Amino acid sequence: MVTSNQSISDSPESHMRLLIVEDDRESADYLVKAFREVGHVADHASDGEEGLALAESGGYDVLVIDRMLPKRDGLSIIGTLRAKGDRTPALILSALGQVDDRIKGLRAGGDDYLPKPYAFAELLARVEVLSRRTGGPSEEMTYRVGNLELDRLSHAVKRGGTEITLQPREFRLLEYLMKHAGQVVTRTMLLENVWDYHFDPQTNVIDVHISRLRSKIDKGFDTPLLHTIRGAGYMVRDGLGKS
Repeated sequence: MVTSNQSISDSPESHMRLLIVEDDRESADYLVKAFREVGHVADHASDGEEGLALAESGGYDVLVIDRMLPKRDGLSIIGTLRAKGDRTPALILSALGQVDDRIKGLRAGGDDYLPKPYAFAELLARVEVLSRRTGGPSEEMTYRVGNLELDRLSHAVKRGGTEITLQPREFRLLEYLMKHAGQVVTRTMLLENVWDYHFDPQTNVIDVHISRLRSKIDKGFDTPLLHTIRGAGYMVRDGLGKS
């Protein structure tokens, strides 16, 4: 069970890619929605075997794993990953909250253990701490293109010294585009990495967000930075002239 009597503000962290392994559909849907609302990417597996397969595919910053699962329990998932040398941080969720239960979970390879019920605010904070443990010191925290600057830690965006307010999805969209500055970013890439969707790339959700983002970062400035590359996708780059 998740308690939600605390307000959740936007996370100050750069976005994370999370795997939620939880067989209770209501709890899983809540967690996926809550993590996405604060700007993170969240995948879901409903049983232990699916969870292990997704975890082994790699690319996750933190695993959030229920202990009691069908087909394969959460501790087995973590033990299998650790035996293969996979050190992806794993937080165990469980209704089994006694001291002995927590010790068993940590000794099985878990990095943290949160008994149910819990508040999402606490879960979010613990996940952010785990993600920081694996972040390399050389990871770039600020992206700059021309006079546009994006700070991944504070979620601050400025252009020419003027602060720009973005919604969480707009921030993630700009962050991804700036991370790939000077490169063409396709619609499919955006759907998979910003929305975490796998559906028809002809949907207009990207067009709508690109239009809103362009109006915020380019309107009132002489040089456009967000460009539409016809037939290919989008690009953030200084000095291309008009889109």
